[in-house]
Amino acid sequence: MRLHAITAGHGAPHGVPLLILHGLLGSARNWGAVVKTLGETRRVLALDLPNHGASPWTEIMDYPFMARELAAVIDHLGGRAAVMGHSMGGKAAMTLALTRPDMVERLVVVDIAPVSYSHTFAPYIKAMRGVPLAEISSRGEVEAALAAAIPDKGVRAFLMQNLEGGAGGYRWRPNLAVLGAHMDDILAFPPFPDGACYEGPTLFVAGETSDYIRPAHEDVIAQFFPRAETVEVPGAGHWVHADNPSGFMAAIGSFL
Repeated sequence: MRLHAITAGHGAPHGVPLLILHGLLGSARNWGAVVKTLGETRRVLALDLPNHGASPWTEIMDYPFMARELAAVIDHLGGRAAVMGHSMGGKAAMTLALTRPDMVERLVVVDIAPVSYSHTFAPYIKAMRGVPLAEISSRGEVEAALAAAIPDKGVRAFLMQNLEGGAGGYRWRPNLAVLGAHMDDILAFPPFPDGACYEGPTLFVAGETSDYIRPAHEDVIAQFFPRAETVEVPGAGHWVHADNPSGFMAAIGSFL
């Protein structure tokens, strides 16, 4: 499998490449402004994870699989990279760091912890799959069809970024059937043997109004990532980089 990427800073002389990984139902496009800014000083690649964006579809969708795909990308780039992941992408990044620590120069985990969650995107996936795209003639009709199940306009706007097409017809870019079928794998965090840890520099970035990183997670974070620091971005929810872009960039800048 070859993962699609948007890139910046090719040939930049300083440091190892930085991989950026989006969350569930996101894509590399969500990180365009971050890629452009960070690409001024280093090589940056925002990846579409499997079954998302322009990357290939597959029947497998768990974190060990995603970590293997990321390892293949890093091997192609020279064998070592900094890795930053948000939500599902953060879990994929943590899994990579715990299974191939030699490949991860440093790690940034955005608003997620190495635990299982009850938060689920299943209603969003159900709503997206329920839109009769064959009968739709405009993006506005798609958003209107989503509105009954997803009243939050911001969430609808986020999901609408996955819609592709125009006068010739519309399609969802993610593999919604596989994502829905593997929701338990996505919500979980894979088991690791006792003593497994990543000892490289690690930064957890939490949104102030998000409940994805909580005090109860401190022990498990320290267990897996003994050098971890945590920073909170004011005024931001789960989509930290979108809710407070300048605060997010300030939080990660010196660490990277």
